[in-house]
Amino acid sequence: MTNNNRQVAIVAIGGNALIVGKDKKTIPDQFDAVEETMRHIGGMIQDGWDVVITHGNGPQVGFILRRSELSIHELHPVPLDYCGADTQGAIGYMIQKALRNEFKKRGIDKTAVTVVTQVEVSADDPAFNNPAKPVGSFLDEETAKGRMADGQEFVEDAGRGWRRVVPSPLPMRIIEVDAIKKLIDNGFSVIAVGGGGIPVVEKENGDLHGVEAVIDKDFASGLLANLIKADLLIISTAIEKVALNFNKPNEELLDKMTVAEAEKYIEEGHFAPGSMLPKVQAIIKFLKEGGKKALITDPPNIQPALRGETGTWIVP
Repeated sequence: MTNNNRQVAIVAIGGNALIVGKDKKTIPDQFDAVEETMRHIGGMIQDGWDVVITHGNGPQVGFILRRSELSIHELHPVPLDYCGADTQGAIGYMIQKALRNEFKKRGIDKTAVTVVTQVEVSADDPAFNNPAKPVGSFLDEETAKGRMADGQEFVEDAGRGWRRVVPSPLPMRIIEVDAIKKLIDNGFSVIAVGGGGIPVVEKENGDLHGVEAVIDKDFASGLLANLIKADLLIISTAIEKVALNFNKPNEELLDKMTVAEAEKYIEEGHFAPGSMLPKVQAIIKFLKEGGKKALITDPPNIQPALRGETGTWIVP
C-alpha cells in the first residue's frame, strides 16, 4: 500500500536528543533522551506527517574510539567508516524501539525501520587536504605525536590536550536513497543517514570504498531532503529559536528569515562555527537546490512550531 498524498519531513535530531548532559551518557540515559524526543516526533506523525529521522553520532563515535584506544594492546583498531555503521545500528535501534512504544501508546499502526546508509563523497574534496573535524578523546602530546607518525593527524586544543582531526567532506550521493523512498511510500517511519552517513568513495571500477572521514549530518539531511523532494526539513537542536547576538544583552530571536537574510547574518558573524553555523549553511544549500521550507527548533516545540506558534522558519 503506497502513501503518496501525505507530507514528508526530514527531522534531523541533534546531540541533545541523545545525550542531555555530561552526567547522562550511559546507554539507559541515552534511551531515556531518545524516548523523550520520539514522544514529540510521534505527535507529529499522529498529526499526519511522514517522517524520516536523521541523527548525529559524534559522542558515540568518540566512545567507540576511546574503547579502541584503551584496548590498543589487545584488540584491532576501529576505522571511522565502521564506527559510523556501528553507531547507525545502535542509535537506530534506540529510535526504533522508542517509536514502536510511542506508536503503541498512540494507537498508530506504523513500523519504524533503520537503513544503514552509505553516502558518497568525492576523493578530490578539499577537506581531505585539510582535516578539521575533531573526533575521539584528548590525548597527551607524546601519544598524539606517536599516532601522527602512523599517519593520523592531531591538533592541540586550547590547553586541553591533543585531539585527532579528520576530513569532513560534503555529501554528494546517498547510495540507498531508492530504498529510503520506497519505505516512505509504503508507510514506514525511516531512520537514515545517521551521523551524516558512512563516508564512501567510488573507485574507478565502480566499487565503493570506506574512508576515514566524518560527514556533517545536517548537510547529509539536506541532501536527502532534496533527493526525496521532502516538503520540509526540520533541524532539531537545543534552542527554541535562532538568535542574533546570541547570549548578549541585545539578543534578538528570529521567527523567520529568508536565504538572503541568512547569508547576511552569516557574513555578520552571528552564527557560531561548529554550532548554529553549519545548520544554517545546510538549510541554505537545501533551499537553493529546490527545497521548499525549513525549520529550526527544539524537540518539545516541533508540534507548536508546525502550528505556527514558535521556532525559526527559513524560506527561499
